[in-house]
Amino acid sequence: QVQLVESGGGLVQPGGSLRLSCAASGLTFSNYAMGWFRQAPGKEREFVAAIRRTTTITYYSDAVKGRFTISRDNAKNTVYLQMDSLKTEDTAVYSCAADAVITDLRAGRSDYWGPGTQVTVSS
Repeated sequence: QVQLVESGGGLVQPGGSLRLSCAASGLTFSNYAMGWFRQAPGKEREFVAAIRRTTTITYYSDAVKGRFTISRDNAKNTVYLQMDSLKTEDTAVYSCAADAVITDLRAGRSDYWGPGTQVTVSS
């Protein structure tokens, strides 16, 4: 079965950094665009970042642009989200997603989702 498992979440102070990882199994990783979403308490799920299957083209929400970096290692079946200059409003459960079509992924219609990892930014 397909499985996406996030790791790397935790508590960090404003201005700090975290690196999230998402390990995929049960699928041909290089055939899928990958992305990250987040959901804060009382808020709708929000697109964060996405990366195409075999190019370096990436996409970011305005809220994280310039602070977050998405990358992937197809040899390791893993996608990463480097989060720098974290703000309290970045606090959320972060989930990774996989879809063969990046436009579907960005629209929240991903084929597969991970369970999420908690990121808390607080002083």
